[in-house]
Amino acid sequence: MAKLNVALDIYHIGANDTDLDFFEGQYIVPEGMSYNSYVIDDGQIAILDTIDERKTEEWIQKLDEVLDGRKPDYLIVQHLEPDHSANIKYIAERFPECKLVCSAKCASMIPQFFDIDLKDRVQTVKEGDTLAVGSHTLQFVLAPMVHWPEVMVTYDQTAKVLFAADAFGKFGYYDEGLDDWDCEARRYYFNIVGKYGVQVQNLLKKAAKLDIQGILPLHGPFLTGDLTHYIKQYDTWSKYEPETDGFFIAYCSLHGNTAQAAQQLADILAKKTDKKISIADLVRTDMAEDIEDAFRYSNIVLAAPTYDAGVMPVMADFLAHLKAKNYQNRRVAIIENGSWAPMAAKRITEELQQMKNITIIDKVVSIRSTVKPETITALKELADELVK
Repeated sequence: MAKLNVALDIYHIGANDTDLDFFEGQYIVPEGMSYNSYVIDDGQIAILDTIDERKTEEWIQKLDEVLDGRKPDYLIVQHLEPDHSANIKYIAERFPECKLVCSAKCASMIPQFFDIDLKDRVQTVKEGDTLAVGSHTLQFVLAPMVHWPEVMVTYDQTAKVLFAADAFGKFGYYDEGLDDWDCEARRYYFNIVGKYGVQVQNLLKKAAKLDIQGILPLHGPFLTGDLTHYIKQYDTWSKYEPETDGFFIAYCSLHGNTAQAAQQLADILAKKTDKKISIADLVRTDMAEDIEDAFRYSNIVLAAPTYDAGVMPVMADFLAHLKAKNYQNRRVAIIENGSWAPMAAKRITEELQQMKNITIIDKVVSIRSTVKPETITALKELADELVK
């Protein structure tokens, strides 16, 4: 069992779940998912979180290799979500003298998940409390709603690493390179944590006061070296600021006509600007990736046909996802289609008006069934508005 390079006395005992198809039952993970768990071994022994039950056997094997017949002194529970806590009862029963260290909120929630006698077993900690594990001094930082209410993160003052719970996580392996960190970390952030930007900002402000030289999340690779980029991305994302000055065209189409208009707009924009343009058919693309792009770009175009006096269901679902994730601070343009009573633009506008700081471009392109020369003219006018 090799120690992590970021610090002495810290072992990784997590696992890659390459057989998982949907994380949380809804997010496609083509590269699987990692569940990270750590052990500090320095005279005293502290386990930081467990992992998902899908990988319990592998986790126990790695834990036993580190323990080498010894007993842990502490199990630090940073996050109670089942993919990180499935083995709490196993530890409690196998090591009855092991203390469970967690926030007060976490202690109150543990009985919801496990039938454990917590009397004299739980040590609750508050903001700024510390715990000595051998020569390592652990400082606890509360991070409620990043992204559950009981969450805390742990700063190792000795090793100068932050055990970051679900913050700074990503879909995919823990042992992969960091060249593509942004893509899957962004998709992970906006779909898992994205609603709670204010709370992430609060955590970033606390973290800024610490000398952090490494970040050890519960999902994805360990972040070491120059952390500026990762922290900057989280700062941008949690402020709901556009990361890319460009255009995301999200469309759905019943018979191909709305799709044709969306593609025509993309072609027109490409001739008018060098800014990046992304286009997605909501019916065929990954919804989580579409949410990611909606937050990534400064401008979004929503193109949909009228359906049952409303808007095509996949667009309605997309808007519901955006609202649930606290979408805000963007310019939005609308293209609608309708053969006798166009209503898509009206329904889309109603949903957007429930979101914060959304600027809806006045120019709405309304297609009557098929794309005609006047439709192209309207699309060019809309493109002019978008590139202003």
